[in-house]
Amino acid sequence: PWEFPRPEVSHPVRFGGWVERAESPDATPVWRHSAEVSAKAYDIVVPGHGTNRVATLRLWKAAAPAHIDLQAFNSGDYARAAEYKNQFENISWVLYPNDSTPAGRELRLRQEYFFTAASLQDVVARHLAEHGHLGNLAEHVAIHLNDTHPAIAVAELMRLLIDEQGFSWAPAWHITRQVFSYTNHTLMPEALETWPVALMQRVLPRHLEIIFRINHEFLAEAARLHPGDVQLLRRLSLIDEDGDRRVRMAHVAIVGSRHVNGVSALHSRLLVQTIFADFASLWPQRFGNVTNGVTPRRWLQQANPALARCLDDTLGTHWRRDLAALQPLASRADDPELQHAFRVARLENKRRLAALIHRSTGLDVDPDSMFDVHVKRIHEYKRQLLNLLHVVTRYRAMLAQPHVDWVPRTVIFAGKAASGYQRAKQVIRLSHDIALVINADPRVSDRLKVAFVPNYSVSVAETTIPAADLSQQISTAGTEASGTGNMKLALNGALTIGTDDGANIEIRQLVGDDNIFIFGLRAHEVDAIRRAGYQPMRIYEHNPQLKAVLDSIASGTYSPAEPARYRDLVDSLLWGGDPYLLLADYDDYVQAQARVDALYAQPALWASRALRNVAAMGEFSSDRAVQEYAHRIWQVQAGPGVTAGG
Repeated sequence: PWEFPRPEVSHPVRFGGWVERAESPDATPVWRHSAEVSAKAYDIVVPGHGTNRVATLRLWKAAAPAHIDLQAFNSGDYARAAEYKNQFENISWVLYPNDSTPAGRELRLRQEYFFTAASLQDVVARHLAEHGHLGNLAEHVAIHLNDTHPAIAVAELMRLLIDEQGFSWAPAWHITRQVFSYTNHTLMPEALETWPVALMQRVLPRHLEIIFRINHEFLAEAARLHPGDVQLLRRLSLIDEDGDRRVRMAHVAIVGSRHVNGVSALHSRLLVQTIFADFASLWPQRFGNVTNGVTPRRWLQQANPALARCLDDTLGTHWRRDLAALQPLASRADDPELQHAFRVARLENKRRLAALIHRSTGLDVDPDSMFDVHVKRIHEYKRQLLNLLHVVTRYRAMLAQPHVDWVPRTVIFAGKAASGYQRAKQVIRLSHDIALVINADPRVSDRLKVAFVPNYSVSVAETTIPAADLSQQISTAGTEASGTGNMKLALNGALTIGTDDGANIEIRQLVGDDNIFIFGLRAHEVDAIRRAGYQPMRIYEHNPQLKAVLDSIASGTYSPAEPARYRDLVDSLLWGGDPYLLLADYDDYVQAQARVDALYAQPALWASRALRNVAAMGEFSSDRAVQEYAHRIWQVQAGPGVTAGG
């Protein structure tokens, strides 16, 4: 009911073909495309909170210019008749296809260009309708590149200005660099998006030509500033010339933007010290930070009505529009009456999650146990495998020491792996196999359960996050740009166990060291241990507990029907270099989990510290983040009557 088709709005998006050179050097090249698809507009309305304003999110559907091959249809070849239509409409059918195949990579590039080109054409058309010319585009339009997926927009805007609107190169480039800004979301060089030159030549030949010229002029400018430094120019180049030539989309985004930011204080600092150090040396004023935020309207008011009622009774309702209004909660964190209300709300949420787990997995879990929650994308750097190593460690210790008064714990996983990411899928399978063994063992059934909630989504998150007692944020230090799950979980009263990474650092600074469980190597220590020559096998050989855990997984204890199922997973740690340092952080992680148990055994103290986490989360409101983007990067001010949350 919130989606409205706009049949009067349609833009052509073109692919392939070649670029026809003009005879005159001043004439504009002509892109002779070989295929065209129509971008059909749909609008989703987004009401503001407590205002009369409604924003509009414009979406695009790919529609083929011809529906079927009628000749093929009449001859009985129905599959071929629909093939042409499907070829183009697949573009907006499933977002982010498996890009482990050449066909998947090409479809992904087509998707990124389709949505970007449609949106930019729409921006230009709206601006021309309002102002009649594009000379003042940068004064009225700010376009933000959220990571590199839309970075082709730099070349597309240049194409629109030059090929469609008749601008010469210099003024078009000036406008482009003033319009765009770019947020980076990863510190891992291998995760920065690149495209083979040959693929871009085939799919977007005109854009590749524009990127080549941008690169030529940029490198000429850099060479004037650093004459003779050929290696610097190779690192700065928009084209990676090593091996298969590739277009570096992050470089395109930086060169084409007026401002670049990271999404946490640590991430932004490491950006200019590591992967973008060369660009930062050229343009230090271009780089800054805007720490991520989450909306309290969805992630507290809507997702956690039980806690929202408790906060309303204690503080009033103003926190919905100004999350800093939670701060007075800290001074009442030791109030027994407030702690009781907080625990009642939490138990309501845990019962709701227990019901979801039962419906989706058939597993019964105890809402009175500690809910230890690890929900996020499944990726090696997020280290769900380290969590599983602790689960096995705990299980083995419980069998060895059955008379210890173990804190009952339910370990809850949820998340999805990229379609072609086999290692991550192997971790998901291992979590299920470990769960099958532990959940079926009557010796620990009342004290340890493992649940993997299927089909993770926003709706599942809205049930899971409010029920969490412990928030797992255990990425290798220096790899998590920021994280927002850490903010959502702390806002809902979970205590964090995590590395000093991403926004965990800022959470720790705000809640205090006593109200968070920080463990493991810091980012500079990770760098130092890698440079010194990390040897995970040495850790394995000198830690009997860790050795027993890894051996049990590798020998088939949790996959008896296929004993060697996880041998290569364990080998990737022992012989594959353990790239995310699970073994280096294992011992400290296990010790931190012991501190978690000790605190959870003191309900009043746990509740007090959880309330202090809620109170400190005002800084992580998306209202603050959006205001920083608006004022510092887009350079726009709120209109009359607009306040945070509106």
